[in-house]
Amino acid sequence: MLESGDVTVSIRNLTKSFGKVQAVNGVDLDIYSGEFLTLLGPSGSGKTTVLRMIAGFEKPDSGSIYLGGEDVSQLPPYERDVNTVFQDYALFPHMDVLSNIEYGLRVQGIEKTERKVRSEKALDQVRLTGYGDRKPAQLSGGQRQRVALARALVNRPSVLLLDEPLGALDLKLREQMQLELKELQREVGITFVFVTHDQEEALTMSDRIAVFDQGRIEQLGTPREIYENPKSAFVSEFVGQTNKITIEGKKINIRPEFVSISSSATLGDKSLEGVLRDAIFVGATTRYLVGLENGEALISIKPTEPLSVGDSVVVSWESKREFLV
Repeated sequence: MLESGDVTVSIRNLTKSFGKVQAVNGVDLDIYSGEFLTLLGPSGSGKTTVLRMIAGFEKPDSGSIYLGGEDVSQLPPYERDVNTVFQDYALFPHMDVLSNIEYGLRVQGIEKTERKVRSEKALDQVRLTGYGDRKPAQLSGGQRQRVALARALVNRPSVLLLDEPLGALDLKLREQMQLELKELQREVGITFVFVTHDQEEALTMSDRIAVFDQGRIEQLGTPREIYENPKSAFVSEFVGQTNKITIEGKKINIRPEFVSISSSATLGDKSLEGVLRDAIFVGATTRYLVGLENGEALISIKPTEPLSVGDSVVVSWESKREFLV
């Protein structure tokens, strides 16, 4: 973990309402230099509003935002050392790629030769060398997304804000861009603050994740901490797949990968009996749906032996792997 002295963005008691809706409710958050932080949560959880307040597109009702130690809460966007990449990319269709990337530098009054050098370097960083004379309409969705990234990176911001930039891509391309975006962030060393509602995307890309619900941060931690040690029922159910069942009079959550399924053997200190209702093939894994004796259902992906639909089975797990609802 980075030391506290490396904090780039510091948010204190941030609040924002829209009419009677409390969008952000007392958020505290430190974002470290050079990290990839994801703000994760369902629609309406407050994550995008926090990002927009960091960018300066929304002003907080109360609280403070510090950037590099300076309170920027009331400053306009152009006076903050941040850049934002949006889902729709917002490229100028009449300009070629290089002109799109140079635009911000031109507004800043950067000399023409330096603009060209910096813009071509940004194109190299996003692996689009030689594409400078093309128009946005001649590019694929993934290439347009990279141009938007290059346009933001060329300004050398201390923080890059990304508002669901992969949301418009198809699944295969989105998965590819997740890996490329993380690799790019490591190469350039800039702090990335990424907003998404896709928990798999957050787990794949992030150094840390802030899980939002109802305007608050429910949990902040590494992907592994968030997934394996959720601090609330909301986090356990929102991040990853989970089983909600009742055992010994208590309602618990347990991940499918921590549940073993067998004709008789138990692999853990907790077990229930049931009937295998279905085996659902989903590519890399098969999900086994078990109907339990109490009428509930549970999914496992860990059979210990070949099983058939209709078999009587035992599901078992270690109690340390479960969390109370």
